[in-house]
Amino acid sequence: MQSGSPPAGAPCYLAPVPPRSAPFRRTLAAFLSAAIALAALSVETPAFAQKPHAGDAKKKKKDPPKAAQKAKAKGPKAAPAAAAPPAPVAKKAETPIEVKPVALNLPLTRLTLDNGLRVVMNVDHTSPTVAIAVVYDVGSRNEEKGRSGFAHLFEHMMFQGSKNVKKGEHFKLVAGHGGVMNGTTSPDRTNYFEMLPSNELALGLWLEADRMCSLDISQESFENQRKVVKEEYRMRVSNVAYAPSEIRLEEMVFQGYWPYEHSAIGTMADLDAAQLDWVKDFHAKQYGPNNAVLTIAGDFDATDATAMVHEYFDKIGKIQTSPFASVALPEQTTQRTAVMKDEHALTPAVLYGWTAPSMRESGAYALDLAAVVLGGGESSRLYQQVVRDKALAQDVSAGLERRRGPGLFTIDAQLTPEAKVGDVEKLIDAAVKDLAAKGPSAEELAKAQRRVQARLVFGLQTNGARARVLGEYETYFGDANLLAGEVARYLAVSADEVKKAVAEHLTTTRRTVVETYPVPDAKDEKKPAAGHLAPPATTPAAAPHDAAAPHAAAASPKKAAPVDPKKKGTAPAKKKADPRPKAKKPKKSSP
Repeated sequence: MQSGSPPAGAPCYLAPVPPRSAPFRRTLAAFLSAAIALAALSVETPAFAQKPHAGDAKKKKKDPPKAAQKAKAKGPKAAPAAAAPPAPVAKKAETPIEVKPVALNLPLTRLTLDNGLRVVMNVDHTSPTVAIAVVYDVGSRNEEKGRSGFAHLFEHMMFQGSKNVKKGEHFKLVAGHGGVMNGTTSPDRTNYFEMLPSNELALGLWLEADRMCSLDISQESFENQRKVVKEEYRMRVSNVAYAPSEIRLEEMVFQGYWPYEHSAIGTMADLDAAQLDWVKDFHAKQYGPNNAVLTIAGDFDATDATAMVHEYFDKIGKIQTSPFASVALPEQTTQRTAVMKDEHALTPAVLYGWTAPSMRESGAYALDLAAVVLGGGESSRLYQQVVRDKALAQDVSAGLERRRGPGLFTIDAQLTPEAKVGDVEKLIDAAVKDLAAKGPSAEELAKAQRRVQARLVFGLQTNGARARVLGEYETYFGDANLLAGEVARYLAVSADEVKKAVAEHLTTTRRTVVETYPVPDAKDEKKPAAGHLAPPATTPAAAPHDAAAPHAAAASPKKAAPVDPKKKGTAPAKKKADPRPKAKKPKKSSP
């Protein structure tokens, strides 16, 4: 079946007709019988919900305990003498709490075709579906200055037709055969994926191969998708509360580090200036088999799938790639601060950002756990202090965006209308300093490890998610098998390592702070309730730009926001909720 790879740039030819569906091995009857069996399972009534028998209650009323009758006859007892206060006990060092690891069973088959295409297969017959993902080793980090947004533009262009698939037919063929599909762009990669019934594996592979070897890059498709991306920019950045502030934060955090100091969605100016020849050149250097990883996960036979991969992808020639040119991250020695006015925001907000170690460095695991301790959910330190106890914020969150290059650690607080930014910043500063000085308690660390473990495991439960993440690990690190060891690396982190990572990386001199204020009504123009920084009245609602200030693309660790905006005594009185959507990561689709 396997043949030699064609020379670079050689045309590839696939059968012009989509492959026919294979017989579906699972039957509807099998699924119905399983559903009926599940429905028939009885649920036991919990003990606390069982009502006492009426007769028992009467019996208890009739026959009080004999001891009680005797006590009644003797009269009340004299009060006991006050006990002496216990002697102070020296505080013992906390014993670490062991978190049991969940084993990730990810059997993989890996191979590389003669044309350089790497293939990863994960067979799992749990559900009768199969997922196909193609990860191209190109993201916004590969773009040149003045040509931002090209990787994201191609995410759109890849659905505009190819030699054997007309414009719009990719969607129709996948949906018409019971599947779903999409594509996403990040600073580090671009991916495309389909989830189909298991008997449609051939269709998915044929579609991906056809657009890999014969994408339609016409002036018409280019102009059409340029307009689509510009409208997406308006929808996800220009008209979304706090989105420009998130982009501004990343621009400043990565100031001087071009790969991450510009947004994956690009800028309006660069999109307007883009020329078709530039776009073709970008595609020719990045979108080929030797710059991609194909992943298949789900219900399929590995031998059959291997034969299909050779049949559809062997004829695609290699490309002359343009490898990523790594540059050094300039050291930050003083705090960077910006003030933004946002006409879509109803309350002030404050964003903190720090650069962090790259994905698989030890400090990254410790900081990911620190983010959970500080702002991961309603039991976190910041949520308890800023939202519940002080009622100064509607929500607060912290998180680490893990990247191939330097990561991004963020803290994000959306204030209540009367709160002062300065007061919230004091509380955030104190919480970070306390964690750096004392580290997390044994209970906090164990809780954080359990949460991260759950995030990783549940994040891999679908065939589609596994295909995408395995493809990323193969692309980033050269071996998808490394994914199975991630849980163990998090559980190996100690409280001292968390303390050390926070003290080393989350310092005041390495941080960037962006304060956002609503634009006051003309009638009721008064100073916003700011702490120590009053926003200048002339500051425009900043939009991302190529400046000496840096990047953005997928912002804060999920807070309760955009697409997946990731979220979070006396709880703050429920004020009128901000009806406007919170920022979605412009790019992206962000365990």
